[in-house]
Amino acid sequence: MSRQRACKPTVKRAFVCVILLAMLVRSAAPSHAPRQAQGSRLSDDVRVRAALDWFTPNISWVNDQQARITEIPAPAFQEAQRAAAVKELLAESGLPAHIDKTGNVIGELRGVNEKEIVVIAAHLDTVFPPGTDVNVHRDGSRMTAPGISDNGSGVAALLALARAVQFAHLKPQRTVLFVGDVGEEGEGNLRGMRAIVDTYRTKLKAVVVLDGSGTDHVTTKALASRRLEALISGPGGHSWSDFGMPNPINALVRGSVRFINTKVPASPRTTFNLGQIEGGTSVNSVPYEARLKVDIRSESEDELTRLESALRECIAAGVRDEMDSARDRSKGKLEWKVEPLGSRPGGELASDSPLLAALRAADEFVGNQSRIERSSTDANIPLSQGIDAISIGAGGSGGGAHSLQEWYDSAGREAGLKRALLTLLGVSGVAEEKSR
Repeated sequence: MSRQRACKPTVKRAFVCVILLAMLVRSAAPSHAPRQAQGSRLSDDVRVRAALDWFTPNISWVNDQQARITEIPAPAFQEAQRAAAVKELLAESGLPAHIDKTGNVIGELRGVNEKEIVVIAAHLDTVFPPGTDVNVHRDGSRMTAPGISDNGSGVAALLALARAVQFAHLKPQRTVLFVGDVGEEGEGNLRGMRAIVDTYRTKLKAVVVLDGSGTDHVTTKALASRRLEALISGPGGHSWSDFGMPNPINALVRGSVRFINTKVPASPRTTFNLGQIEGGTSVNSVPYEARLKVDIRSESEDELTRLESALRECIAAGVRDEMDSARDRSKGKLEWKVEPLGSRPGGELASDSPLLAALRAADEFVGNQSRIERSSTDANIPLSQGIDAISIGAGGSGGGAHSLQEWYDSAGREAGLKRALLTLLGVSGVAEEKSR
């Protein structure tokens, strides 16, 4: 049917045709309506501008809090004192704050939509054992101390963001939780983030992790890993009178040598690390047990399984070789086992994720370019469960992570703080300011 026939010159049909044409023109024309999620820049909001402008004149305060937090020891499973300090600082910023049963500190910035939550988190714990000297030495913008960058810089950034949004009276669309979480390092097995995801799973829309320094990367791919402990035990005895009896340390060494000769592929990238060896009571005693802690990581779950099996086979072979070479087996034999200490699941953020888009927009604003990386962080947990998550550095620069010579330089940290804030607000949204 032709257009001319369809639109006969009757008043009713003419009116319908006008409406249809208007609808066609409207659908074809580009939309210029302001839509925060797609077009309007967050930085156009005067309150967002105020929050961004807060950082530069307050950098000394941020640096001081970083030094203060770093000097509070926080080995894994012993983060309570540091958690209490962070809770106090969040409360001083005006956020209702509490410590959950796992030990996480949680400060809440309530949004218009309380049924949807965005988490911004920084882990509180360090890899250093009790008794480590964590006094901060300062030389201009450079600070040196164990844990000053990983994760003193992340925690300081978390506190700075909380101060900035409160100073600017920002109200997000989605509720934002500022979290200082426990158990990220070592045998903590991401227990703090696991608890956060378990508690807020049905409401959780995105997680932004602040871990370490820098702005040159964004972790969107979770590196899977497993931590294992091999234990070999025996009767033990005297180094002279019981010479020749099966020795657990000997067996552990034999098995370890076998394991470190295990071939791993370059692609998918796979690694292992013998991180701790313990055993024995004195130099003149045949030990009654020996322990080995091993970290294995891979971009492939199949490779993780293969390496775990290889470790078990090598420890069994080490025990067998030691028993075969023992002169005196009458006083007992060796027992062994390999048990998991922890497992970090893998996962990956979708390339079209709104969270990644928010990060890219923030990068553009601060004039930054960041590469996508695969790593093992708190983001592993939400990513493994299909929840959008990234891990980013908090600005500045650092080095020597996990060493006694760890350092952090705060020069340029404002860019990292602005990047983190805009990423957070890009995914949480900013509510319209009420007229006064």
